[in-house]
This record gives sequence, structure tokens and C-alpha cells, in this order.
Amino acid sequence: MAAQFGMRLRKGAATTAVAAVAVAALSASQAPGVTVDDHGRQTASKAQPSPDATAGDGAATGNSPYYTDLPPLNSPNPSPTPGATGTPVAQGAAEAGIPATVLDAYKKAEAELRESKPGCNLPWQLLAAIGKVESGQARGGRVNADGTTITPILGPQLDGNGFALIKDTDGGKYDGNSSYDQAVGPMQFIPSTWAWAGRDGNGDGVKDPNNVYDAALAAGHYLCRNGWDLSVPADLDRAILSYNNSQDYLHTVLSWLEYYRKGTHEIPDGSGSIPSGRSDDGQKANPKPSPTPPAKPKPPSSGSPTPSAPPSSTPGTPSTPSSPSPTPTDTVDHLADAGTAKLTAMAGDAFTKKISTKAVTKSGKAVGKVRVRFTVVGDTDTTFTGGESVATVVTNSSGVAVAPTLQAGEKTGEFTVRATVVGRVVTGLDYTATVTERVADSVVRTSDTALTCTPGGEFADQAEVKATYKGAVADKVAVTATLIKSTTDPTENDKGPYFKDADGKTVRTLTGLTTDAKGLLTLPKLYADDNTGNFILRITTAGGATLDIQLTVAAPDSSASPSPSPSPSA
Repeated sequence: MAAQFGMRLRKGAATTAVAAVAVAALSASQAPGVTVDDHGRQTASKAQPSPDATAGDGAATGNSPYYTDLPPLNSPNPSPTPGATGTPVAQGAAEAGIPATVLDAYKKAEAELRESKPGCNLPWQLLAAIGKVESGQARGGRVNADGTTITPILGPQLDGNGFALIKDTDGGKYDGNSSYDQAVGPMQFIPSTWAWAGRDGNGDGVKDPNNVYDAALAAGHYLCRNGWDLSVPADLDRAILSYNNSQDYLHTVLSWLEYYRKGTHEIPDGSGSIPSGRSDDGQKANPKPSPTPPAKPKPPSSGSPTPSAPPSSTPGTPSTPSSPSPTPTDTVDHLADAGTAKLTAMAGDAFTKKISTKAVTKSGKAVGKVRVRFTVVGDTDTTFTGGESVATVVTNSSGVAVAPTLQAGEKTGEFTVRATVVGRVVTGLDYTATVTERVADSVVRTSDTALTCTPGGEFADQAEVKATYKGAVADKVAVTATLIKSTTDPTENDKGPYFKDADGKTVRTLTGLTTDAKGLLTLPKLYADDNTGNFILRITTAGGATLDIQLTVAAPDSSASPSPSPSPSA
């Protein structure tokens, strides 16, 4: 009934007035940045659909249709008013309820994102709101025990006929369509987006867009990319618009977000209601033309009749559509480098140079408005800013797509970033990037206290050093400490001070040491053998910074007068 009421809000003589009341009631506890316009509709402040929102494969869903039903007028908590008259209004119990497995998937996704991307502040209610408008909570929770939909949930084929034109990118693997892509599953991902955004949310080793756990986690990561903080109204708007680039879609999702924030409850799988209003209601079917009655024959005229040309098409019969014009993507012959500089960064740093790729025709003409996907491949933990290993960018009017900034991980060595054209089989263009180890160009002691010890004893103080690089803290830098023979002979000394290993054995060279987050390193305790004199401890960092520390081993000072013994008492 709630779904039927949602449709009533859009149809009939009182549609506009009722809808205005509905949204005005919801606005009492709006989402951040949500206001109500002159018609009572919720709006996000300064939020407008933007080309930026479609930079990632035309939005997660390819801007596929979605359910337009708004939440009921009342909050989820109140009970029906006894004796109420007039048009029955759903009181919230059915609409506020979320099928158990679907609700569990949303909450698990929120928990995982809280750990992996705490700065995103993703609420599970946002996933529920998107799940509501995309699939009616997996068609009322019609999923099996592991969260996979009992029957596939597919959007219309994106063939450019009333929808976006996205030719097949998965060979029909997910949507069963080898000609065009279709949105798939509870969160309605198109295959080209799922290829990089897909996640394994239930731990079965498979990334399946038809599984609500996988789809919910993928949606969470998708909404949390680009460093967005969803507690910030502007970022929340951007994230939702990136899912489906429509202002009406944004309003609908925000309405359900606030509705679920007011309260919800778990209902059995398969018992949820399915929305009835869809954004493509006017495009679902073309009405058949009314038959045209045959024209009455005209009386013959004098003279020989002049034959007329037959009509190009019978009145009332739709003409055969012409073949669609080629899209910009169809004209791309290959990708070319657009002046990318050498890609090198130190572990943990952002790359200072970006990858630039140009889409061109066979004749070398630049092609704009083409989606280019950049994928990080190889044994590396380097990602694009935001933690994703894939980014899709639309070429500009010069045919150039510039990849987001690369953020180096801790693994050193070479890896590859591959550029490919989305929606067309074109040989990819590979870029080699290198991550070098962290280095320091200076290392100093943090104290000037002399390090002294008696023969066979233990040094009272431990040496602490600080490493820097170009004046900044050099954290996680590898350090080697060696007791050397002299400043002119850096070979390891065989006598004098020493460290102890885990078994208590004497060692005079330590490797595997690293500075902490502040660039500091406290060396282990030092011990002395029976040799006296001055000795050298040399500190060497990755990058070649060195520091020599003097150690002194001397017998105790015997010149000091002993304290007199106390006299025995009488």
C-alpha cells in the first residue's frame, strides 16, 4: 500500500499539493544542506548535476532509471490515528522496515568503511536510501541465505534509446546482454563500473553484483572515493550525484535518507514492499498508433490521371529508425601519450607528475567526451588519491584525459598504470611508474649527553637520533648502526662496545632499524667489553646520511677519596 500511496503523490488532481506537504513534513529533520523550495520539494543547497559526476563511467548506474516513490508523510514511529477519515495513508511500518539480510549487508558495509575509510563517515542509512530507489531493497528482500538475489535485477539496456548509450563491456557476463550494458543487482551497478568498483562483501572470494553484501560494500567504497566526507553536505551531494547524475534522484535519496534516520526496523526477507513509480515511466513502452481508416476513393476526373508517387510510409505506421550516429567512443582508433613526465615517488609520498593520455582517431584527430579508464596493475600498494586502484576520466575538448594523482604505498619497485577506452576494444597504453625507498639527507643526535661506560659494564644512556629529508621529518627510513674501527676505517670493530641480539650474543652491526613517525630512532642498549678508550658508533640512513657518535669506555676514577667508615658505637 505504501508504494501505491507513493504513486498517488505523483498522480491525480491533488498531486502537487500532497507532494509538497509530504516533503515539507520530512524537512523537519532534513539531511545536512537540504532545504525546501517554493513547491515544497527538498533541495540540496547549491547542488547541481555536473559533468564531474559522470566522470566515473557515466555514474555507477549509467544513469539508469530508478524508483521515484517518496517516503510516507508520517515518521516511522507513530501509530495510525483511530477514526481517521479520508484517503488512507501508509503509517510507516511497511516502508520503514528493511528486509533482514539486506539491512545486515548495509550495516556490515558501514562497519567495514568505518575501519578502512574512517574520514568518509558513511551512514548505513545512505546505503539503505540508495538501495530503496535503485531496487526497492532487492525487491523487498527477495534474496537467498547468502544474500544473492533469487532472480536477477536488471535495468533496461542502455542502447541510447531514451537512455545513455553504453555498449557491452562485460561480454554479457553479469547482465546477459552482449550488445549493450544494463544495470545489475540490488545497487544497480553497470558492468563497466563493477569491473573496478566491485567488492567481496561476504568473504566467499567472489565479487558478485547480484549479492547484496558485495553490492552494498561496493556502493560504500564508491560513495567514499575522491576523499569525500559524507558528513559534509557538499560532499554528500557530490557522492549521490555521482551515483546517478540527476537532481530529482538526489532529492529522492535525501528524502529516504532522512526517513531511515528517524527510525527503521528489521522485517523478514521477502516481505518488503516494492515501489511502483519509476523515473522512466513515460519511456517503458511506446503506445501503438491508432489505425488510420482508409481514404474514400475520389471520383475519376477528366483526362488521364497523373500517377502520384507512393507515400514514403503508410500513415500511422512508424518508420524504420535510422542507424544511430557513431558516438565519440566509436571513432577512437588508439590512445597516445600526451606528454607524461617520468613517474617516480618515494614510498609514502604523492607523485608530483600525472599521467596524461590522448584519444585519437585513425587520422590522428583528437576525440573529446571519451571515457578513459586508468588501472594500477602489478605487485604494488600504490593507489590513486582516495585509495582506489581504478579511476575513469572523460577526455576534454583536446582529447586528453589526465589521471588523478598517484599516492605511493610502502612497496618499492616498478608497477604499471594501464589506460584503456571504456566501451571500445582498443589496445591499452601502459605507463611505468617507480616507487623508491624512503630516504634521509640528515641525521643528528637529539642529546649532547656523553655516552660513557666502565669496562665490562653497561652504558647508562641510549643514543637517540633524528632523521630529516629536505628539512622535513624522515619517517620510516631504514637505518644501520655499526661499531667501526675509526672514522677513516669503516670496517666493523672486533673489540670495544657492542649490542646484544635476541639470544644475548655480541653483535656490532644492527640492520633493519627504522625511524618512527617523528623521524626518531632510539638505539638498543650498548655494553662494553674489557677494552678501554674512545670508540665510534656510525649511523647510516637510506639515502646516505651518516652520523658518528663517540663512545668512551674508562675505568672508574680512583683518585676520589673513599668515604670514612662510621665509628663503631661505644
